[in-house]
Amino acid sequence: MSPTNLERNLKSLTDGLLVMASMVEQSIHSAVEALKTRNMELAEKVIKDDDYIDHKCVELEEACIEIIATQQPMAVDLRVLVSVLTIIVELERMGDYAEGIAKINIRMGDDSLLKPLVDIPRMADKSTDMLRRSISAFLSRDADAARQIIKDDDEVDSLYDQVFRELLTFMIEDPRSIQKATYLIWAAHDLERIADRATNIAERVVFTVTGKKEDVGASHYS
Repeated sequence: MSPTNLERNLKSLTDGLLVMASMVEQSIHSAVEALKTRNMELAEKVIKDDDYIDHKCVELEEACIEIIATQQPMAVDLRVLVSVLTIIVELERMGDYAEGIAKINIRMGDDSLLKPLVDIPRMADKSTDMLRRSISAFLSRDADAARQIIKDDDEVDSLYDQVFRELLTFMIEDPRSIQKATYLIWAAHDLERIADRATNIAERVVFTVTGKKEDVGASHYS
């Protein structure tokens, strides 16, 4: 049986969601790589590319609204559309955090890093892994996979705490390092928030599949 207009529109929408998620993931990796190598050109590209992410968010939002208005989806399909509207906002905010890391890099100017980055790239890897898996869980409607992602957020929180404590030690031992340490704390905090947003997407997956708000973890929207 041929797919209906609604099915085709939903397929196009999810394809767009995949594209946006890929753009965000690339921005996160590029922002951290730019910071790690003090690559200003790459940082500028991340900042510029955030405009494309914002544009994609608006494009998908308009597509969702049009489908709801013209196709009048019911039950599960409507829940999927509402979830897409939520997820694209989370992705857009992740893009903003990546842009924030790039701006930190530029703000540091010619200053060298306080220390070689180890845990911050690990935070980026874990956060983008959570992002990738949360989108996959949404597309496959896998609530169990989503619940695991929510649990994994604790690992990123632990890494952030580790980074914070280490940098605080630097600041206590040498007050001249305060500014450099603060920049890295800001970058780590942006990555911690990215993981929180991936957790929010995972929680939305659970709702999409079950139709219920489960107490599977604390949502993060700040």
